[in-house]
Amino acid sequence: MDGNGRWAAQRSLPRTSGHRAAETTVIDVIEAARAAGVEWLSLYAFSTENWGRPSTEVDYLMHLVRRVVRKHAPLLHARGIRCRFLGASDSRIPPALARDVADLMTLTGDNRGMTLTVAFDHGGRRDIVEAARSLIRAGVPAEAVTEQSFAAHLPFPDTPDVDLVIRTSGEQRISNFMLWQVAYAEWIFPPVLWPDFRAPHFLACLRTYQHRDRRFGGVVPQQNGASRP
Repeated sequence: MDGNGRWAAQRSLPRTSGHRAAETTVIDVIEAARAAGVEWLSLYAFSTENWGRPSTEVDYLMHLVRRVVRKHAPLLHARGIRCRFLGASDSRIPPALARDVADLMTLTGDNRGMTLTVAFDHGGRRDIVEAARSLIRAGVPAEAVTEQSFAAHLPFPDTPDVDLVIRTSGEQRISNFMLWQVAYAEWIFPPVLWPDFRAPHFLACLRTYQHRDRRFGGVVPQQNGASRP
């Protein structure tokens, strides 16, 4: 969800205006994903590194996320969407926001429609470190550690591997996002800034993904018997 600051700068507005404008995009993309039959949607809202931004911007983001959660909780629940927050463990998160996040997860926990994961105070490296610590605390012998057993100690271990990552605004980097789960994800980098991103852009990315050959390190047999690397 990249490009809020540049969107605001292009309009000679404060960065907070870009974050506020992004709310419309969030709801539009959630609705588009649900209508398209997407079963798992993750939105990267705030990284562990984002705590290093100016305190005024961080405070605004905390208030904005709380307002969005409280405003849209009834809609998300009515749509049958299960909501999760990946991260949200830092003591700097305001207690009122932490309570609202917990309430939303409880409210929607039994829903069986699309699962919406909001990566908030999320860091892929931190998740991997915490999984390793969890294995050690559980006394798992080194020779018993497999990719499957390691993944079982990640947050929300039922989350499938990521199929497609869409990073708006044209930036082309991972930025510490779900590092374990994106190992074989397809990537699309639309140049559109996140506040301008809408359902048609999202659906265009899905169509592009549908035409990708996903080989997972293997080869795709050709009709004549040859293989393409």
